[in-house]
Amino acid sequence: MKCNASKTSEGNTKKSLSCDDECARLERNRKLALALNIDPAAHQDEHIPYSTETLRMFRESSKWSQAQEREFRVFAADEAEKRHRFKPMPNHQRAFIHSLADDFGLDSESMDPEPHRHVAVFKTPRFVMAPMKTLAECVRIRLNAEAAAATATEQQRRLRSNNEAYNGFLLTHPRFGLTVDEIRSELSAHLDATPGLAFDIAFLPSEEIVIKGKPATSSTNISPASIEAAVKAMKSAVASIVSTTRVASSCQLCTLDPSLNVLRRELDPTSNTDGWSRVAAKAAAPRTAPKQTGVGEKSVYTVLGSRLKEAKRKKEEMEKAKMEEPVVDDWEEEAGREEQQEADLAKEVDHSKPLGDEPTSNHERPEANPTLQRSS
Repeated sequence: MKCNASKTSEGNTKKSLSCDDECARLERNRKLALALNIDPAAHQDEHIPYSTETLRMFRESSKWSQAQEREFRVFAADEAEKRHRFKPMPNHQRAFIHSLADDFGLDSESMDPEPHRHVAVFKTPRFVMAPMKTLAECVRIRLNAEAAAATATEQQRRLRSNNEAYNGFLLTHPRFGLTVDEIRSELSAHLDATPGLAFDIAFLPSEEIVIKGKPATSSTNISPASIEAAVKAMKSAVASIVSTTRVASSCQLCTLDPSLNVLRRELDPTSNTDGWSRVAAKAAAPRTAPKQTGVGEKSVYTVLGSRLKEAKRKKEEMEKAKMEEPVVDDWEEEAGREEQQEADLAKEVDHSKPLGDEPTSNHERPEANPTLQRSS
């Protein structure tokens, strides 16, 4: 029996759920992927919204960290709550709370002294919502990426050790809006010139273009060494066309696997280019002859240098004299001694003057006796 169905009502058979914003976004992405011929399973979102430090501390204590993450998500989902207090915990656990709060867009603060010290988190205008991915999912993504990188590095190392032959071209930084047909039309004169050899052109997720050489038909038998010789012979002409038409910024030889993964590059940064070869590759600094000055002329730098040297010498002499000057223990006694020396010097000057000289100062000129003047 159908839900809510009766003789007078058909129930929920003709009802449908309304499409919200999330539903519309998923439908739009599905249509875009269908139009661009993109496999959604091969293009998963691998963005990690957590810091490396948060993931490291989560891996050290995953069970306890998951419990704290649940508290964060409950607090983030409750619009009425503006502050949340965690239980008192040790210092290294509070560090995880602070780091996770920063990843959520929350403010955090440690409160109270030990052993009751705890962390309180607050919602601020920069908080929008909790991250869609959990910490466990991000740790899994990070481990998969590290494993894939290690596998790719090991494959490149093995290929370099085996010296596998080049079988294609790699175009880096292609022109915006470029299509496969445009590339083939620009390079058709050289790609179709080798009999028994065909080329596949594809765009990589890293926004690079690969052109792989292969036998033209299934019955054609071409050795990897012959393909390498062909692409090496075409390299200069293809690179010239790529540079002239601005199809891409650079063109280099590469080794591609059947899935068009780049296994080896001609300009591989991990290749053996250390030592003297790297030093010799750098251009030497240009050598210029020194400018000769005429006879009797002085360079501006010489004049300025001599003045600065003289000023520096005088400053050093003044500092040296100041340092050699003795320092008295009792400055009051020294000041009194200087005053006594000045007084003695003034007395010697007075005794050395001739008797017939007139006094020059007012306090040395004798005043007339007013009593004698009235009596006379």
